[in-house]
Amino acid sequence: MIRTVIFDIGRVLLDFDWRTYLSSYHFDPETEKRIAHAVFQNPSWIEFDRGILSTEQVIDLFVKADPKLEEQIRLVCKTLYKTVTKLDYPIPWIRHLKEQGLRVLYLSNYSDYYFRTTQFALNFLSEMDGGIFSYRVHMVKPDHEIYHKIISEYQLNPEETVFLDDMPANIEAARQCGLHGIVFSNLEQAKKELELLGVH
Repeated sequence: MIRTVIFDIGRVLLDFDWRTYLSSYHFDPETEKRIAHAVFQNPSWIEFDRGILSTEQVIDLFVKADPKLEEQIRLVCKTLYKTVTKLDYPIPWIRHLKEQGLRVLYLSNYSDYYFRTTQFALNFLSEMDGGIFSYRVHMVKPDHEIYHKIISEYQLNPEETVFLDDMPANIEAARQCGLHGIVFSNLEQAKKELELLGVH
């Protein structure tokens, strides 16, 4: 019996679309590809979410990946919050789950920068029962320690808990920590998989 539902946030409870954002600058295709590689596809992106380095230090790592494009990279990084779009369904969905007596939490790789600049899309947080942002605990998914952290902090029984995330690696790690897991593709699919676990 499921008693707790844990949600990832990006691409689950809000949309994160860096490709459309980057294309809005109308760089030539080669420049756009290089910026994508230096910023959004850079392994250092996770340092945003880990919360140990400052935003400026992380952007410096992006610049270091392609110094000849420093001006363009810094331009793109000025308004990164525009990669985020608010969604309509999170609050009704969360309320529906809570009406059934379920506890609803979040577990998200999220940076201090994005938390400060995307409040417009995080309006569902006040409906939830708590959770963990990676930047606040200096841990990131899919490292097991962040799953153990939320299990411990909220005294969860993993067998009675399901986690939804858009990244298969994060769901695999959750399962290794004893949680039920659903790879989120869209709302309809996620609801159907929750039903299979007895959550309607």
